[in-house]
Amino acid sequence: MVLERLQKVIAEAGIASRRKAEKMIVEGRVTVDGKVVTQLGTKVNTFSNVTVDGEPIERESLHTYLFYKPRGVVSTASDDKGRKTVVDYFKNLPYRLYPIGRLDYDTSGLLLMTNDGELANLLMHPRNNVAKVYVAKITGQLTPEEIGQLKNGVKIDRRRCAPAKVKIIKTDRKKNNQIVQLTIHEGQYHQVKRMFKSVNHQVKKLAREKYAFLTLASLVSGKYRELTHEEVDRLKDVD
Repeated sequence: MVLERLQKVIAEAGIASRRKAEKMIVEGRVTVDGKVVTQLGTKVNTFSNVTVDGEPIERESLHTYLFYKPRGVVSTASDDKGRKTVVDYFKNLPYRLYPIGRLDYDTSGLLLMTNDGELANLLMHPRNNVAKVYVAKITGQLTPEEIGQLKNGVKIDRRRCAPAKVKIIKTDRKKNNQIVQLTIHEGQYHQVKRMFKSVNHQVKKLAREKYAFLTLASLVSGKYRELTHEEVDRLKDVD
């Protein structure tokens, strides 16, 4: 369960700035679950009942969306180069959403957007075992030996990746390229591209088609849908 500093929770509820919220806490104007709190280091969770001057604060409702990220879009809240970001697609909503993990600028596909910090931390924790399915168009054709290397776990920067699942979708011998489905359970920087590079193949095009049990079914590039409560619960149980 995610814990947040009390003054941050008060500030995000729009009651006061973080500095003024700290003053309110020190003055004994804040309670957590019925008890007055005056210590600034206090942390609360999503279910804590927080009041200021006897009035309960309204915590932001939690939302998670499945987004079909287009190519040529940055997976950040802002970009110093002025490029379009995934957050730009959600500006019409009354709350701020952030991506869970990232997809490269030139990679399309399934990306989760949320304001649920607990869910985001759970899914991005190194020990999580969420399956992520990518489809890559690569130069050349994988040999049986190279497929075996990917399945056993190739080394990237002296660190061995976890074993991957590999499925050849299509081979074009005339154009000397191949469409390959790769399933991984990690989220290293440029991982899929670097895995193929380690066996001497360049990724020309890349898309993420599946995350855990979620797929892009019924969505087109640039569109999104909100996850149901049942889907969020399933994600929290994924291992």
